[in-house]
Amino acid sequence: MRILIIEDERPAANRLKKLLEPHFSEAEFIAELDTVKKSINWFQENKPADLIFCDIQLADGISFEIFENIKLSTPIIFTTAYDQYAIKAFQVNAVDYLLKPIDPEELKRAISKFNLQQLTPALDFSALTSYLEQNKKNYKSRYLVRFGEKIQSISTEDVSFFYSEERVTFLQTFEGKKFVLDSTLEQVESQVDPKQFFRINRKYLCSYPSISDIFTYSNSRLKIKLHHCQDDDILISREKVSDFKNWLDG
Repeated sequence: MRILIIEDERPAANRLKKLLEPHFSEAEFIAELDTVKKSINWFQENKPADLIFCDIQLADGISFEIFENIKLSTPIIFTTAYDQYAIKAFQVNAVDYLLKPIDPEELKRAISKFNLQQLTPALDFSALTSYLEQNKKNYKSRYLVRFGEKIQSISTEDVSFFYSEERVTFLQTFEGKKFVLDSTLEQVESQVDPKQFFRINRKYLCSYPSISDIFTYSNSRLKIKLHHCQDDDILISREKVSDFKNWLDG
């Protein structure tokens, strides 16, 4: 078994390999790729893998760009923090679509589906779509926060944005109040609905109503102004601009 991993975060790739080892004791992990460009070059120069584990948002774009340039029949198990790409994923040889952080039991079921596919290659797309809808992730609707000696619950509908500062994660409401969270920004990103919140950069995860202004900036980047935010240098990288515009237009 030759397994290829396409993932732009090394810790995530290492954790995935550890989770896979009990299921593929004799597997060869032939490569770990972190960009669209490297992946396209690899597929052009190497023999196809038997199974691909693929993140969707890579360092230089969306992994679907790979499969638009390279025609593959290799089964793919997508691993991502976003659920809005699921239907498209099943159109490019997807066996399953796992949301991060990957649950070992869900991974086990995905591998079982892969093994079954080897016996019955013809997959029922409508059945996969139905399965996805039945197992749709439930996003957090509230966050428990401490305010002095009091504890209160904040609805995600009242959250303007989340941000990280000096390794501490904060929740800020539309009223301008901010609260400390026990979670990391990465954990919060996986907990909230991606239709409502977008990860602008490493520091900010914002809701649509929190955005007051959007400006064009150098090197094809965008500059964002958020309500009740004193940070005047919130930038969206060139690689994320397209996803951000699609999110706004969604």
